[in-house]
Amino acid sequence: MKQFSEYPPSRRALLVLSSGLLIGYIPVASGTFATLLAIALLYPLQSLNVARFPSGLIFAALVVGAIAAAIALSHLAERTYGEKDSHKIVVDEIVGLFVAMTFVPFHWPQVVAAFFLFRLFDVVKPPPIRRLQSLPGGWGVVADDILAGLYACLIVHALMALKILG
Repeated sequence: MKQFSEYPPSRRALLVLSSGLLIGYIPVASGTFATLLAIALLYPLQSLNVARFPSGLIFAALVVGAIAAAIALSHLAERTYGEKDSHKIVVDEIVGLFVAMTFVPFHWPQVVAAFFLFRLFDVVKPPPIRRLQSLPGGWGVVADDILAGLYACLIVHALMALKILG
């Protein structure tokens, strides 16, 4: 396997993005660290992430765009590394938390709940999440995290509706 510095500059840029600014190169818990990076990336977008027009639609469009970019980046990174769903690819965790936080107010109880629920579903992979990993290319890398994020999002919204989360 090549060292990072052995790739041409254009591939290095791709690998920096797909690895969450090189977080994917951390040998343990890189997915968890990438999810923490996602929180930092969401922070400046919090005023858009509300369930009212047009802000909510702008945020949802950003999430869809991030998912499309993550699929493309993951596909190219897999081909570059020559391995299926390399642990170095963590852009999927970033967009998974974006999904988990869709229309969820950026208040720390909600953020913490979304973080832990997303990580739980991403690690445990209840049905049909695990099966999505068999999809080809970048879809197989990202689809399971999208569904894990959706599961987390639905539970956070339910907890807010039940007034368990403010």
